[in-house]
Amino acid sequence: MTLLIGGLLLFIGAHLVPTQPALRQALIGRIGEGPYKGAFSLISAVGLVLLVFGYGQMQGLARGNPQLWVPPVWTKHLVFLLMVPAMILLVAAYVPSGIRTAVGHPMLIALMLWALGHLLANGDLASVLLFGSFLAYAVYDRISVRHRPSPGPLGRAQGGRVGDAIAVGLGLILYAFMLVWGHAKLIGVPLLA
Repeated sequence: MTLLIGGLLLFIGAHLVPTQPALRQALIGRIGEGPYKGAFSLISAVGLVLLVFGYGQMQGLARGNPQLWVPPVWTKHLVFLLMVPAMILLVAAYVPSGIRTAVGHPMLIALMLWALGHLLANGDLASVLLFGSFLAYAVYDRISVRHRPSPGPLGRAQGGRVGDAIAVGLGLILYAFMLVWGHAKLIGVPLLA
């Protein structure tokens, strides 16, 4: 559990810094923009590695990862449904499109859908820690983004119907990839029998 919690603290902690513009600017003023970005990336990467290994470690321990509740079968189907818009919105974060313009920060909405779905479908402690933390972070960041400049990965770029078609098409391809092969190979949990 220590690895998972440490990874979450590092990863989410690093991502909370940009939600505080004064703190971010003070750090950049003190060490420079390049070193700040380097430190942010390094801390995020280390946190991600720790939380992935920590989650995997907890999943392998029956006694160290108690089942807090038994999710109903329908929650698995809900995750399948929520992941369709989540994948489209994830792609839309990187494609100038009407979807991105309308949603504002599609990656945060994608993260919320991903975390909520997986939180509902998994009742073990490791899943509650992982998905609950990401859901709380995404909700907080979505609220805080209204009060600070945060254009996202594409800046203020806007797009139209072609961008929408690209986002939807690539999102559906990503969804199919994860459903058929990716989730089993990358996460270790096959989704299709």
